[in-house]
Amino acid sequence: MTLTADKTLHTRRWTDLPERGTPAMLRLIHWTATAVGRWAARLLLYPTTLYFVFSAHTARRVSYQYLKRVRSRPARWWHVFRHFHCFAATILDRVYLLTGEFQRFEIKFHDREILHQQVESGQGCILLGSHLGSFEVLRALGVTRAEFPLKVLMDVVHNENITRFLDALNPEIASTVIVPDRPDTLLKVKESLDAGFLVGTLGDRPTSNGKTTQCQFLGAPATFPIGAILIAAMMHCPVILFFGLYHGGNRYEIYFERFAEEIILNRDRRAEDIQHWTQRYVDRLEHYARLAPYNWFNFYPFWD
Repeated sequence: MTLTADKTLHTRRWTDLPERGTPAMLRLIHWTATAVGRWAARLLLYPTTLYFVFSAHTARRVSYQYLKRVRSRPARWWHVFRHFHCFAATILDRVYLLTGEFQRFEIKFHDREILHQQVESGQGCILLGSHLGSFEVLRALGVTRAEFPLKVLMDVVHNENITRFLDALNPEIASTVIVPDRPDTLLKVKESLDAGFLVGTLGDRPTSNGKTTQCQFLGAPATFPIGAILIAAMMHCPVILFFGLYHGGNRYEIYFERFAEEIILNRDRRAEDIQHWTQRYVDRLEHYARLAPYNWFNFYPFWD
């Protein structure tokens, strides 16, 4: 087993894909969502989704590939449409979540006490999520309702239009972001953990200059980042898994799992320990991907 640097074709592919959410389109969706209502904005998602199904060639191909793996049978174009539509619906819902309109949604929690116990302990932790479903549900609850102290390690360069659009909806939430790959990133993470913050990060997409490892995901080798594992090991802090699954309409389910009280990397088998912990995370990601197969939003060549 080897750890690889980011100079692989795989890692560059998602960061090099063009952003498709134009400012004009985002403004139209926002105006419809706020001026007319969620029902009208959701109707608008159908032609928008159809446009992307026909125009986003790489994402469409990846969706076919992913859906075939996660469903264990061939995918058709209407399955891809549903996949794209699910993604668009969660983007739309961010408009309401980031402005605190939780009454619009039915949100069911599983093992919520894990999070509450961690907050009550006063010790910070890594909250490890993914591009499965909506991380924004938890992020909005943490900041808008002040249910728990939250910082987020998040790349703000790729998909800049969407990021700027969503940040404008709630500047307080935007202020919780810790930008990765900067000289002071680890210092800010440590300061946040020492102050009792939960530091959220996503573990299923390599960053522009991060190290990776190979894991088995949905029956084939795939490349995953190891940054979250390394940070947790350096900070000697607990790790809690989070998955916010979207089930259509206004329904979300949020799952929490204790992943590790502390991640220890043995000097003599460091690479093997990193791969072991990453594979454990990937196994849980696969479990939840099978629970909600249309929720995984990594639309780039993941297994190539």
